[in-house]
Amino acid sequence: MGKGYYLSKNLVLAGLLLAAITLVTIIVLSVVYDKEHSRNSSPSPGHSCPGEGPPGNWTSSPTMTPSSSSTPTPDPLEPWQRYRLPDTLAPVSYNITLWPRLQPDQQGLFVFTGESSVQFKCVKDTDLIIIHTSQLNFTLFEGHEARVATMPGAGPAPQILKSWLEKETEYLVLQLDRKLLAGKFYRLHTKFQGELGDNLEGFYRSQYTEDGVQKVVATSQMQATFARQAFPCFDEPAMKATFSVVLIHPPGTTALCNSREIESVDIELDGVLVTRTTFENTKRMSTYLLAFIVSNFTFIQAAQDTDVQVRIWGRRQAIAEGQGDYALNVTGAILNFYERYYNTSYPLSKSDQVALPDFNAGAMENWGLITYRETALLYDAATSSNGNRERVVTVISHELAHMWFGNLVTLQWWNDLWLNEGFASYVEYLGADHAEPSWDIRDHIVLDDVHKVFAVDALASSHPLSCSEEEVNQPSQITEMFNTISYSKGAAVLRMLSEFLSEPVFARGLSSYLNAFAFSNTVYTHLWDHLQQAVEDSPDLSLPHSVHDIMNRWVLQMGFPVVTVDTRTGLISQKHFLLDPKAVVDRPSPYNYTWFVPIKWMKTGVEQEQFWLLKKTEVQSRVIVAGDEWVLANTNVSGYFRVNYDLQNWERLLHLLHSDHQAIPIINRAQLLDDAFSLARAKVINTTLALRITSYLSNERDYIPWNSALNNLNYYILMFDRSDVYGPLQAYIRKQIQPLFEYFTVITSNWTRVPRDHNDQYNQINAIYMACSTGVKGCRELVQRWFSQWMADPEHNPIHPNLKSTVYCNAIAFGGTEEWDFAWRMFQNATVATESARLRSALACTKAPWRLNRYLQYSMDPTKIRKQDATSTIVAVARNVVGMPLAWNFVREKWSQLFEQYGRGSFSFANLITGITKRFSTEFELQELIRFKEQNLQVGFGSATLALEQAIEKTRANIRWVAESRAQVLDWLSREAI
Repeated sequence: MGKGYYLSKNLVLAGLLLAAITLVTIIVLSVVYDKEHSRNSSPSPGHSCPGEGPPGNWTSSPTMTPSSSSTPTPDPLEPWQRYRLPDTLAPVSYNITLWPRLQPDQQGLFVFTGESSVQFKCVKDTDLIIIHTSQLNFTLFEGHEARVATMPGAGPAPQILKSWLEKETEYLVLQLDRKLLAGKFYRLHTKFQGELGDNLEGFYRSQYTEDGVQKVVATSQMQATFARQAFPCFDEPAMKATFSVVLIHPPGTTALCNSREIESVDIELDGVLVTRTTFENTKRMSTYLLAFIVSNFTFIQAAQDTDVQVRIWGRRQAIAEGQGDYALNVTGAILNFYERYYNTSYPLSKSDQVALPDFNAGAMENWGLITYRETALLYDAATSSNGNRERVVTVISHELAHMWFGNLVTLQWWNDLWLNEGFASYVEYLGADHAEPSWDIRDHIVLDDVHKVFAVDALASSHPLSCSEEEVNQPSQITEMFNTISYSKGAAVLRMLSEFLSEPVFARGLSSYLNAFAFSNTVYTHLWDHLQQAVEDSPDLSLPHSVHDIMNRWVLQMGFPVVTVDTRTGLISQKHFLLDPKAVVDRPSPYNYTWFVPIKWMKTGVEQEQFWLLKKTEVQSRVIVAGDEWVLANTNVSGYFRVNYDLQNWERLLHLLHSDHQAIPIINRAQLLDDAFSLARAKVINTTLALRITSYLSNERDYIPWNSALNNLNYYILMFDRSDVYGPLQAYIRKQIQPLFEYFTVITSNWTRVPRDHNDQYNQINAIYMACSTGVKGCRELVQRWFSQWMADPEHNPIHPNLKSTVYCNAIAFGGTEEWDFAWRMFQNATVATESARLRSALACTKAPWRLNRYLQYSMDPTKIRKQDATSTIVAVARNVVGMPLAWNFVREKWSQLFEQYGRGSFSFANLITGITKRFSTEFELQELIRFKEQNLQVGFGSATLALEQAIEKTRANIRWVAESRAQVLDWLSREAI
């Protein structure tokens, strides 16, 4: 699955403008939320892995009839009281017919009806059939929800003595009058009805308006545990089977499934003229990868120069306007790249990619029928930005990577989700780089994944990449695994593995692994086996330990080391890095928080031979320097660790940055900034040392170091934009950003041209948003003029797409009701998804509390803000220093409703807590957060459970850091800002 929590670079950068809001406004808005809730509560268990904690409150459809035993005991003994399926039955094939109604019934509900027949093998003798189902109403067969038939050789058909629905564990349970026999095959027949709701999961509906007509799409999202909402199934990734699907749909609409269409005929059914579309049997696959869509969409198709049919689907207007062209152009190139990279042919005969108006995640890798948010697939050359185009190519690359790694070979259980998502998050950069070789996009993994996950994995409440299966059971626990650790740390450690093995050896091991386990399931150690064999087949490659021994230390223990290089003595040491040095790590480590660390390095600009740090401390005399020599470790940021130096080497690197910063590679300039700020927050080095490094930025013109610097300075903004430190901080940043603003003024001929380089286009955005937020002369007038010109002529927007997010946010922040209302109208009328997303984010930039409160109310109204965008809209308001307390109050007041809508299955739900609490840095805010947790224990936190624990931990760390650093930071800024 794509990175559902993704925010475009433009949106994130524009959000930082809000730091410029005046302190007076903030004080007025510091509303104390002290409404007490009287609830029966119990202490929440601690976390050692995502998903542990109290179960969410799962509710059934009103049509279900759960048994009185539907609430499992703390230590359930009965098979139906466990969240994992028993090992007695294994599915072989499904025959599924679904008929979604695209018009509401007399009660105003959209429904679907269906029939399913699943053939399964009995693995162990049993008189129970337990199969997943949720929110389905069954048609009874002689008083029972299902009918069991035997296949030839299995004897007489068993009779059902009793059947019931288990609400908590989401099962249909059938008690039989005789045992099914091991080795024999049986069939289970069911007929059912479900609601085609707007909840963005299972079989659901998406709606949009085209040519003044509202249209309905029936579509699906099965990952991770939602296939059971569409039909009864053995809904675990290891329970692979083939699927034969028939879709009944209105004439004139198109039906899609994972496999190719066999035939489509018009028939009369229950007195209604319908079209029946039958599809080929799928390959053997997991239920979470099944997909079906009924729509009025149209498509464009690639020339058939291969056996693979490639099509891009979307709204007719969007496709007619060419918004699918870019996706079509890059898809073929990326597929061809992966076939060569994996040395394995694309496993299917088609690749349909569909842009959906309503979709919760970024994208979903359904095998042969990939679904996307419109912003992740559609690109309009006239209105979409450089960042939008990169978003499309990287998400497509991520999802296509899954066609092999995840779909062809699938994880055994969700505790190893990182193997799917971490791998796709790494190789997406390789595929995108192949499609757009001039962008140097492979370097972006350092900013977008490595640095991002460092911030999470440095917490005491982090977790290992791989947990035991027993730690991930409930659906909300599974959803919680879709987090930054699984995606970004997984990508970082696999990149490190590829670096020290070399890309060719890594790719050979992958090819062997994929061919050995095609159409089957694995655990991560199987990958190590095949990579180890690739190492042994490479006589020129020598490792200090086996792949297993090296990589298990990165997979089975949380966190990462800070490696300290002492250039005076040659002593190299490692230590578990914690952002809060006083934090207590409760989770034991099988390796005592010691890693096998591959260290690439250079001495005075010359690359040196890699060495390994295998113990807590070692001596490497090669790193000892003399005179003006300097050492830089972790070149290319190829390893997943931070680096500290003795003070003298820090001073030499600092001098080099000021005298000849280009002597240090671009990525390592970003690394020095990120490492220094994090080390300072952890009290490893002095805070002023980190700040001193930023003083070279007035001479920096490259995007990657600038973005690293601004990401780190943003922490200072969040901690101090409500205090007297903010004035000197703003003045200092203005001093550093002004030369960059002037540089882009010149090279763009006074903002009339677009920079040629991909990264320069991003850095131009940095220059404008930061210049405007810190008060660089001429910036505010520039953006207000552009926005005013657009307001005067709404049909002709003079603002370049790259700059729209920043300009919109600035203009709305500096403007009043007229600007906000204009942007709202443009948002409502937008026909390009990327333009809609920019405006939606910018509307949260207003300084007016009443408009922000109104906008928060809009976020819960799906007629104004789509459900898929509700949580990110609330977070956008919280990024605004004025909106943060308003959003916090809103979330507390609406928590039950928010949890009901998004808490169990939304991959973006955890970001709601993370986004709102980023500024929390006072004891008062900490106590509010703790009280919020206590008051809502009965409601639950679902997939945001770990995010809440981490928010509390980060708030405590922020409180300590501000108390210890404020005076020092204020003193230094007051001197340097002049």
